[in-house]
Amino acid sequence: MAVQRDLVVMGASAGGVEALRVVVRQLPADFPAAVLVVLHLAPSAPTALPQILSRAGRLRAEPATDGAPLVPGVIQVAPPDHHLLVDDGAVTLARGPTENGHRPAVNATFRSAALAAGPRVIGVVLSGSLHDGTSGLCTVVERGGLAVVQDPADALYAGMPESALARVPTEHVYPAEVLGKALDQLVRQQVEPVAVAPPSPALLLDDRIARDRVRRSALAEHAPASGYTCPDCHGTLLEAGDEPAHYRCRVGHAWTAEALLAARGTEFERALWTALRSLEEKEEIAERMKRDAEARGHAGTVRRYTETARECASAAGTLRQFVLSLGPEAER
Repeated sequence: MAVQRDLVVMGASAGGVEALRVVVRQLPADFPAAVLVVLHLAPSAPTALPQILSRAGRLRAEPATDGAPLVPGVIQVAPPDHHLLVDDGAVTLARGPTENGHRPAVNATFRSAALAAGPRVIGVVLSGSLHDGTSGLCTVVERGGLAVVQDPADALYAGMPESALARVPTEHVYPAEVLGKALDQLVRQQVEPVAVAPPSPALLLDDRIARDRVRRSALAEHAPASGYTCPDCHGTLLEAGDEPAHYRCRVGHAWTAEALLAARGTEFERALWTALRSLEEKEEIAERMKRDAEARGHAGTVRRYTETARECASAAGTLRQFVLSLGPEAER
């Protein structure tokens, strides 16, 4: 029996606000599908995205609320620090563990929409860095839904669109100026559902974890330890999920290998800057103690503190050159 694609889920990160504004501006007032929007946000930061999207186009945009029904022509935006998930005809807000350091996480919304609505879902990946949204978009397609991706050449940050296209080939690749019109055509088409396999236990577990419905110790019962630690809680990361290089810690934080590598790079740079600050402060303290020793006429102490200050200055200079060689992203 033919169905209509009546649920559009859009995920974005860096550069995503502008892409969302452009897409929403093209959606007509009679757009016959509900729209969910997930933008990676800082947990404590208020967001004006619903107001921005309401002003950008003809559809009403509002912060998603727990239990709110999915309404055609209404945009619901994931609030900070909550996963936006889909149940039968409604949305759920949950504070399950972060994924790749994010809550809300694009992958969590894509997965839940695919499980709840299958072929009725259109998953849209817009501008963003790294590869968030890719595994969730794979799930959308695996459950019979449709993948739409912003043209990487059109995105302010091409990482998310490029990663999505590497894993989920689709003919529906558009610049933002065209993407909204394409969505309006796609949601008005009747489609015949295709047969899909039952969802895997790993997929169902990931969805339950996002909903914060899993006994945390259960995560370690069948997953081998990876030898890595979680950047969020520093607990042991376990190999988990249907995909290679996918990890969860014992409390549920999820990481892909690429996101884990990026987090480790951030930690490394932070440690280097901390070490540099410590060396420079040690040099300043040694200089002060040298001056105090000079005032007292303690020649031996003066020599010792002079040597300490010299060694710290030399080490700090070498370390600063190394940190700056890492690139502009390290200059903070």
